[in-house]
Amino acid sequence: MYFTQIQRTGSRAFGVRLLSTIFMSTTCSAFAAPPFVTDDPEPVEYQHSELHIAYQLTKTKDGRTGAMPQIEYNYGPVPDVQVGITIPYGFSSPGLGKSTTGIGDIGLSLKYRFMQESDNSPMVAIFPVLITHTGDNRKGLGVGGAQLFLPIWIQKRWGEWQSYGGGGYWISHAPDIKNHWFAGWLVQKDISAQFTVGGEIFHTTEQTNGQGSSTGFNVGGYYNFDEHNHLLYSVGKGLQNTNLTNQFSLYLGYESTW
Repeated sequence: MYFTQIQRTGSRAFGVRLLSTIFMSTTCSAFAAPPFVTDDPEPVEYQHSELHIAYQLTKTKDGRTGAMPQIEYNYGPVPDVQVGITIPYGFSSPGLGKSTTGIGDIGLSLKYRFMQESDNSPMVAIFPVLITHTGDNRKGLGVGGAQLFLPIWIQKRWGEWQSYGGGGYWISHAPDIKNHWFAGWLVQKDISAQFTVGGEIFHTTEQTNGQGSSTGFNVGGYYNFDEHNHLLYSVGKGLQNTNLTNQFSLYLGYESTW
């Protein structure tokens, strides 16, 4: 999630490329465990579906980017497997320059849980994600090349408490995005049958030359209206290179499961 004040003194094209990097990070966070950036290894149940409709925003010193709405659909075609698609309708609003909106980079994913949780062992899954280059990178709505994320995720529950996390490697074919690592970890607690709260911390190595690594956190949770309808929310900010990466971030979404 990156935008920088270099646009003030450098070329407009370079600023647009940095906005594209922000939008890539926004899209990537959809393949997490909404409303968080860190994912979990638990797939959608066999022959069941889930739909997320969300608003996402990241603000830096010189601009805002995000998606409104971002639509994510996941389905369990066979036991322990989940397939998914995310379609973001993104926006990029630089501090200087024209705001743009449009379809961003569409994402495709496959989650495979190869270890079930037990009393003595965690749940474990792989979750490869392909980000296409359907968005217009000239407008800051895409990165101009495909991205592939290869992570592994681990989860364990102890009564009302649950913890999960992991990470992996991003392989980039976009012209201005470097291959990089992502890692994150989350702890959450069920306050009641309706209400769950949690917090995460995550780290990304440098994505563009001269930008540096980034670290951030989110706090948020879920409110279950009933078995099939859920409110998801989180807020957070960066802890490293904050002005250039994430002064403030917000996720607000609705989830339907069936």
